[in-house]
Amino acid sequence: MSAPADRIPDPLLAPGEEELDQTLRPRRLSEFVGQEAVKEQLSIFLEAARARNEPCEHVLLAGPPGLGKTSLAGIIAAEMSSALRIMSGPAIDRKADMAAIMTALEPNDVLFIDEIHRLNRSIEELLYPAMEDGCIDIVIGQGPGAHAIRLDLAPFTLVGATTRTGLLTTPLRDRFGITHRLEHYRPQEIEQIVRRSAGILAVEIDEGGCSEIARRSRGTPRVANRILRRVRDFAQVRHDGVISHEVASEALELFEVDDLGLERIDREILRRVAETFSGGPVGLSTLAVAIGEEPDTLEDVYEPYLLQMGLLQRTPRGRVVTNAAYKHLGLTVPDRDPRLF
Repeated sequence: MSAPADRIPDPLLAPGEEELDQTLRPRRLSEFVGQEAVKEQLSIFLEAARARNEPCEHVLLAGPPGLGKTSLAGIIAAEMSSALRIMSGPAIDRKADMAAIMTALEPNDVLFIDEIHRLNRSIEELLYPAMEDGCIDIVIGQGPGAHAIRLDLAPFTLVGATTRTGLLTTPLRDRFGITHRLEHYRPQEIEQIVRRSAGILAVEIDEGGCSEIARRSRGTPRVANRILRRVRDFAQVRHDGVISHEVASEALELFEVDDLGLERIDREILRRVAETFSGGPVGLSTLAVAIGEEPDTLEDVYEPYLLQMGLLQRTPRGRVVTNAAYKHLGLTVPDRDPRLF
């Protein structure tokens, strides 16, 4: 079997931080900050399912990385008093593995599939009857003697997470009864998350320090928690352990996180387009080669925030940096053809 349906380590966390990250995750809807419309709708669906003593409908969660999709899957399981089984879409490459995972589910279990858009097509087709009819079809044997058997599954809830909804096939997407898209968080919501995490980590932080971390966290809880841990280390080694506005600013300058929350590679992307490619347009593959990243990583991880901040634009001819990006980098804004934008 390629990977067990168990807790998959988060590749965005440094070694040793996975257990710590788990302590910072909210466990109940009441603890989850932000995404108010999503929370309200989920609370209704979950309460109705509990009243009927049925599993919740299958849920699809979409949105950029780090906004709480995995946390919401855990919350759904907790609110339903069910077990959570976690797997990663790319990790399962054989139908037999998927069948073994699904037949091992207990009644009302929650199966969370991260990056569900990257499932193998044959694995995806196995999910269709499982989601719709509560069973899977397995072919035994080969050649003329092969025959299909149908296995009934325990009632379960599938929670799928994707950063790229457009890559989901229509048959799979249509089998989810509940679909939500998570958006980036407002600064005041990130501040609440930072205060909560600081309390769990027993870190003393004032309003200024909390505000500064939230302001540079790209509207993403995962980034906020990562920055908080790094600033905590800085405050402990260089200061008295208290995170003030001055301490947070000094730490983030050392860690190369600027006023807009851009890190070194974000600025490198903008600078390459601005200087190497004369502001663009430049194709995604060409830009990815220039900065030494995979095109998917560039498109899914880095571009969304640059687009949101108005520093980068996607045009039919390629990526173009905006005048705001030139100003942020301290470069002279060139005279350019407005038809590029």
